[in-house]
Amino acid sequence: MIDATVFDYGVGNLHSLSKALERAGAAVRVTSDPADFASARCIVLPGVGAANRVMAHLSGGVDALRQKLASGAPVLGVCIGMQILFESSEEGGTRGVGFLPGVVRKLPAATLPHIGWSPVAHHGDPLFKGIPSGEYFYFVHSYAAGPAGALATAEHGAPFAAAWRRGNVYGVQFHPEKSSAPGQILLANWVKLAESAS
Repeated sequence: MIDATVFDYGVGNLHSLSKALERAGAAVRVTSDPADFASARCIVLPGVGAANRVMAHLSGGVDALRQKLASGAPVLGVCIGMQILFESSEEGGTRGVGFLPGVVRKLPAATLPHIGWSPVAHHGDPLFKGIPSGEYFYFVHSYAAGPAGALATAEHGAPFAAAWRRGNVYGVQFHPEKSSAPGQILLANWVKLAESAS
């Protein structure tokens, strides 16, 4: 069983994500101390919130997070937790962690935020094992990274990155904890991937 450290930066959807991770087979620890990045075996950066507020809360631990990302430790970023892994975000003119290439931009859609179920196209990464391409996941966001280089894509006004991977670091723009059976399958897949990597 993996020990998943879920970071509480004051804006995340912690309860439902933590419970979904436990159902997927992880032992969950919640912390609000960025100093815990250094000792975490694997890391979950939860969703909900604004990029500038999240980065402000993590300001004292960004270097430790970068070191953990570079070390090959298993990481899962959800929604804003994925967005902060990029170089920067238009939301608040915020500099990100810089582990993933590119800029998170406001979606060019008539209706924002993008709330609800949308199909996600993927190409068979183990994160999506047992989940057909085109399966629907639940989104709540107004900003996203572009589709270039993405592990999976969705569309709202224009195509955007629905999932990313770099080594053992995964990010999903949707909320697996709110995505019913497909989301639970994805979290179980991530737990297995994290166990094999750690």
